[in-house]
Amino acid sequence: MRILLLLLISISLVAQSSEDTKSEHIKLFNGKNLNGWKSIGSARWKVENGVIVGGQEGDPSRSGILLTEGTFKDFDLSLEFKIDEHGKYNSGVYFRKSKTKALGHPYQLNIGRGVADEPVGLHLNGWLDKGDEDDSIRKPLQWNKLRIRAVGPLIKAWLNEKLIVEYKDPSPRKDLLESGTIGIQTYGAEGHSGWVKFREIHILNLSKK
Repeated sequence: MRILLLLLISISLVAQSSEDTKSEHIKLFNGKNLNGWKSIGSARWKVENGVIVGGQEGDPSRSGILLTEGTFKDFDLSLEFKIDEHGKYNSGVYFRKSKTKALGHPYQLNIGRGVADEPVGLHLNGWLDKGDEDDSIRKPLQWNKLRIRAVGPLIKAWLNEKLIVEYKDPSPRKDLLESGTIGIQTYGAEGHSGWVKFREIHILNLSKK
């Protein structure tokens, strides 16, 4: 009887833990429109066939970021992306970006081509970890799975389920450890315009309540 009781308690705790975890998952993109997002810059963003599409419409100067209205500190983010193969044109995912403070750049998980020195890797004011530097994991002109996990100063990233970044910031700015927005970027570098697509954007809030 005691063993059965312990088993029932264990099952109950696991079920509760599963429910708590499930409740913290947030779908950042509803697949229909850009509700919950705010555009800054002059880039063009739209939704087509359940996909967010960002680009410059042929004008490299039209760069910008699409930011979440919500903020996150510690999190586990997953999404799928597809990007143009055009020169140094690149994209990326910003995180812990301050809404109000005019401070330095936030962390960015860059998305681009390794051959153009724009690999999928971690960037701040310079490269922190070039990740998929040789472009051996990213699938050109196909959907790629990206996962970013940030807990305090420790940042990990997976590309197509392979760990490409594991970086612990030795001396992070204070604001880089605070809650901030998530942003997706389109950037026309060195005169190259292009497009990037995102879908299936989900986040798990890991911050303690």
